[in-house]
Amino acid sequence: MSFCFNFDLPAQTTNPDDLGRKEVQTEKKDNAAKSTEDETKPAEPVKEAKEYLPPYDPQFLLMDAVFETVTIGTLPPLHFLNETVFEQTAAEREDKEKILSRSAEQRSDLISGVYEGGLKVWECTYDLLELIETHGETFGGKAVLDLGCGAGLLGILALKRGAMQVHFQDYNSTVIEQLTVPNVMLNCQEDNEEDSEDEKEGRPEGKVHKEDGCKKKVKEEGRDSDPPPKKPAIDLSQHPSLTRCQFFSGDWSTFLPMVLKTDPPPKYHIIFTSETIYNTSYYPVLHETLHKLLAPDGLVYLATKSHYFGVGGGLHLFETFVEQRGVFSLERLWDGEEGLQRHVVVLRFKKPKDT
Repeated sequence: MSFCFNFDLPAQTTNPDDLGRKEVQTEKKDNAAKSTEDETKPAEPVKEAKEYLPPYDPQFLLMDAVFETVTIGTLPPLHFLNETVFEQTAAEREDKEKILSRSAEQRSDLISGVYEGGLKVWECTYDLLELIETHGETFGGKAVLDLGCGAGLLGILALKRGAMQVHFQDYNSTVIEQLTVPNVMLNCQEDNEEDSEDEKEGRPEGKVHKEDGCKKKVKEEGRDSDPPPKKPAIDLSQHPSLTRCQFFSGDWSTFLPMVLKTDPPPKYHIIFTSETIYNTSYYPVLHETLHKLLAPDGLVYLATKSHYFGVGGGLHLFETFVEQRGVFSLERLWDGEEGLQRHVVVLRFKKPKDT
């Protein structure tokens, strides 16, 4: 299954007529950060933030769950509910927001202000996982926020690698309840199981390879005909990893004041955010959230595309916005060369000498 936004367009070659527009385009880029504040927000009502507590009896969330596994280098295997099965069983799932039916009806991976794409694992998440594996990032004793978490793979990795605290946040409560929480429990369940040789031989694990600029997750060679495995549910209500997790849904404009009311308010050593800068109207509240919640020496890892066709945002516009705000320095850690260019960058607070 290809993990590409359905509104991407093929890359276009340079046309001589475009050269005459270069000056106008440059001026638009310089003014991008100012214009984001004035753009019209989605007409849908703002989703109020709320904390979601895992159920006391979580077995039903994983009963006969069909899952996939991704393994990258030395990273621990990460399990998540199979996307196709999830979509096929949408009618059986609780969905007060109606995002499952609306996204299917409109054949869209994004409905601004309604559904922000959290039910899919996008390719930039894999880019960030690969970079973490390459750089050997550790999480022991750290507080981590997976902002716009979707399936929650980045936060789950931090949890598996000993993070002191992991908070998961997504725009849609359906995503948190039906996908993020079950995925965390699925990985907690895996940690509880004994790795006998029989289990290792019978457990199909996923791997990642590149194809046409997008990453695809496939089973190991020789197992292509096997159906995705099912996980028998066990009691996870007392699992120690869950005590280190909190789950939130809602718009960032309501999520931020809610968590700031906590005594003491959280400060995260690491904030992960992937594919969240596609809409320029979200930049001010995203920037404010990062500003208020990042620890003084903390790092924000952002994975993104250069441009999101049909939506308007992208790395270049966000870089300009960040530069004009003057709060963070932005460093590029990885630049992809295939297809629609993708990037991983890190933000950190500017030091006095940087200003």
